[in-house]
Amino acid sequence: MINKVTLVGNLGKDPEVRRLDNGVVVAKFSVATNESYKDKGGEWQTQTEWHDVVVWRQLAERAERDLKKGKLVYIEGKLTHRKYTDANNVDRYVTEVVGNMVRILERNTDRPGQFPDASDAPHSDFSTPDEPKRDNSSGETQDDDLPF
Repeated sequence: MINKVTLVGNLGKDPEVRRLDNGVVVAKFSVATNESYKDKGGEWQTQTEWHDVVVWRQLAERAERDLKKGKLVYIEGKLTHRKYTDANNVDRYVTEVVGNMVRILERNTDRPGQFPDASDAPHSDFSTPDEPKRDNSSGETQDDDLPF
């Protein structure tokens, strides 16, 4: 079975970071993705979807330090659903992406509208310890690697 989510979008706000009693750090933030299409009248429309993302431990610490509202990010993770009871004793349901890899994508100012390739700098790539960083510094294309 596979539960994998890949998002490329902009941060809606700076991450909200909490430190739990046991010292574990958790960060939550929203990511907006856009889809453009032509309506029946031939006019271009843009539909924005908002995704709630949660990252834990070292990834949360790095998100707190490096992620800011408006940044373009690449997120890999899994889709989760959870239920909780609010203060009014009403059951609430939440769908979130639990991220295990985050990459900040920065636009290259020399080529407006273009994303950096593997040799361009700067970009920040961080992942959880069980998800190794992808090293594309050699410039070689890997079959399972995205082109940014």
